[in-house]
Amino acid sequence: MRYFIIEEDKSPGYTGFVNAGHKWGLPGVICPACKATWSATGKDYPSVDLTPVTALADFVEARAEPIEEYERLRGLVRPLLPPGAVVKPGSSFGPLVGNAQGRFGQFVSNYSDVLLVRREALEKLQAEGLRGLKGCRMEVRFRQRNSPELLELEILPVGRLHPKCLPPNREPPCPRCGREGLSLPQEPVLDAATLPSDLDLFRLLDMSTLVICTERFAEACQRLGLDGIVFLPLPTEG
Repeated sequence: MRYFIIEEDKSPGYTGFVNAGHKWGLPGVICPACKATWSATGKDYPSVDLTPVTALADFVEARAEPIEEYERLRGLVRPLLPPGAVVKPGSSFGPLVGNAQGRFGQFVSNYSDVLLVRREALEKLQAEGLRGLKGCRMEVRFRQRNSPELLELEILPVGRLHPKCLPPNREPPCPRCGREGLSLPQEPVLDAATLPSDLDLFRLLDMSTLVICTERFAEACQRLGLDGIVFLPLPTEG
């Protein structure tokens, strides 16, 4: 099986831009062990509705909190998460809220960690039998007539980079907060032993800003003429 990184198609014909953020989120964390103040990106769950949480106001403002407060808030969210979800400081929940305008392709990827798709394109891919495609509604207002119906794809983090493409002298994850502190290698390689067998679209646990797809997904998009994104080959090693 071959794999690809999905990136935005920056061809001149695509002028669409979505300016939005998720409705709720966990705070970043202030760790007493590694002394880092940090939050992760790419751990987004737009299907999760936090309205049953009594302390909903605690999930509105972006900020950093002591790790004990972060852990308390994380405990309130965990019962609402979908299977396979991994929560980190800065994880976000609920629909994208904001505005949009311009000409959009079938896919939209203005941000590296968010992938949007037109409803009709998603239905075509699901009819092809592609696995793990879940579209979530948005609360985005379009500043134009004849606006498309865009959905955010909820993409679970699974799999890792192969150790061969990572610095050999990298520090281990913080035992208290779990921070790994990795940066994207110049030549990333996937660890084949960690990749899912039941998903055609996923992220990585240790580099969740990357959106990865199988060749089945890429070939279906090309066959159906679904535009707005490009596919960059990504090697694997067992």
